[in-house]
Amino acid sequence: MAPAKKDRDAVDAVDVAAGDAATLGFEAALARLESVVTKLERGELSLEESLTSYEEGVRLVAAARGKLEGLQGRLEELLADGTKKKLEKKPAVAAVDDSGGRS
Repeated sequence: MAPAKKDRDAVDAVDVAAGDAATLGFEAALARLESVVTKLERGELSLEESLTSYEEGVRLVAAARGKLEGLQGRLEELLADGTKKKLEKKPAVAAVDDSGGRS
């Protein structure tokens, strides 16, 4: 078996089924989506394999979008207490050791 075919078979073995995509975390779905895109961009797949990979990608995009929308909703709930404070980055403060020097 040629190395490219062997690699492709290893990737295909972990294809995400419709129900599985929804259970992945955002980062896992994004990583898997990147893998699917790379596989498609190589252009080594048959038409049927390409279609199957594309369908998987669509499921992964939907799952990732759902996770983001859920997180956005949670943030809106947390900020809905009336304060509407802006989330600002605070400058990092260098750690100071007991002797007064920077660590």
